[in-house]
Amino acid sequence: MTTLDTVDLSPLSAPGGGSQRLTGHLARPEGSGPWPGVVVVHEALGVDDVMLRQTRRLAEAGYLALMPDLFSQGGARRCLVATMRAALSGTGRAYQDIEAARDHLAGHPDCTGAVGIIGFCMGGSFALMTAGSGLFDAASANYGRLPKDLGAALAGACPVVGSYGGRDRMLQGSAARLRTALERHGVVHDVKEYPDAGHSFLNDAEVGPKPLRPLLRVTGMGPHPDSAADAWQRIETFFDTHLNN
Repeated sequence: MTTLDTVDLSPLSAPGGGSQRLTGHLARPEGSGPWPGVVVVHEALGVDDVMLRQTRRLAEAGYLALMPDLFSQGGARRCLVATMRAALSGTGRAYQDIEAARDHLAGHPDCTGAVGIIGFCMGGSFALMTAGSGLFDAASANYGRLPKDLGAALAGACPVVGSYGGRDRMLQGSAARLRTALERHGVVHDVKEYPDAGHSFLNDAEVGPKPLRPLLRVTGMGPHPDSAADAWQRIETFFDTHLNN
């Protein structure tokens, strides 16, 4: 199994106004590099076993994958609300933390210098918000809420691959709106909605407090293996096209 190393990103985040203490989880492909890098932005529930497996999966696909823990400074209870607000507003220390992870990868001796970003749920919003920052060569947004000013966020954006669930009641119509905005701005993209999938369908296991999981199932939230397999194939193909050239 691909191993994960814990890295201290604080020297890169703190000086720029990010977290004074920032931890990251780095997964390396087997063999010898260099490889393209991918910043992994976790769901609103934070770093858990599912998110760590997603990071490993990217390493197994041939990417130096780094997931910064956006709740490092204070934990999920203290950081969640502010981080979710940042995901939609475009401001907040989470952006400096994501940039710190990107800079760590870009300067890593085993990285080619090409760096993408992938986000899930809350992380998907960050992927869209940073797609036009000039920091990344490709972005993968998975069931992330769309930025309030979608046009401004996507102006000059890097190539974007997006995946949404048709049964995700919170994000109905998001895939179509995102596709239209990307087309309007001439951004290379691959956006798909999976009619039988709900929120967090790329997860390989249920997440959240166990007492709430039956309710989450009723809302359609959780794994949908068939849709996930297709989405991962699209993501890997898209990243291969835009990060390996």
